[in-house]
Amino acid sequence: MFSSGEARCAPRYNGYSLTTSPRLELRRVSKTYPGNGQPLQVLHEISLEVPAGAVTALLGRSGCGKTTLLNLAGAMDFPSSGEVLIDGRATSSLNDADLTLLRRRRIGFVFQFFQLLPTLTVLENVELPLLLAAARGAREAALDRLRWVGLEEKAAVLPYQLSGGQMQRVAIARALVHSPDILIADEPTGNLDTASGDQVLALIRQAAARFGAAVLMATHSAEAAAIAALRVRLRDGRIESLERS
Repeated sequence: MFSSGEARCAPRYNGYSLTTSPRLELRRVSKTYPGNGQPLQVLHEISLEVPAGAVTALLGRSGCGKTTLLNLAGAMDFPSSGEVLIDGRATSSLNDADLTLLRRRRIGFVFQFFQLLPTLTVLENVELPLLLAAARGAREAALDRLRWVGLEEKAAVLPYQLSGGQMQRVAIARALVHSPDILIADEPTGNLDTASGDQVLALIRQAAARFGAAVLMATHSAEAAAIAALRVRLRDGRIESLERS
């Protein structure tokens, strides 16, 4: 099983130094995909630290590598070179069983288009990660997370009966139902109006502050990026700048 490593002193990248050891770390990560006769390099030697209890935002134009970086950070894909480490252990060193446990128990995902299962109720959607992990108390934990996002009264309804903002709040409850160490969020406010987006951002900020998650969020939104302790601007698969709040 995947186990936590010991805390280390955090190195510096581009002059930026963290005061806590990173839960998630990328070391000189590159990613290349096969192309039509010529490989396509999407990421170029990215080095980044994502500490527990804080939000880190990825910014940049479409095609700059944000989603690819999220996939690597969430152990959904692996770098062509370099390492992605969670508590000091490289994801590429894990076997299939350990990777499955890592994704089910230690990582939560929030997507732009919610990804709720339409035939399951709100409550069933939220408890699904715990059921897949054969965890005890799934129903109680799911109700607790729904209560936290303010949607306990919607537990028995189907996703199509919700607004977009409500669906994203359910998605956040699902992502956090197993108290993951890492929360990966891909454009979580991209399909929401301002008021709903503000609610979702407040929950993401609380996910870091209350649950201690290391949050890595890709966004085009200046309002979303404003909640981050560190804003990482990507350009053509490289880190262009780092800005700390």
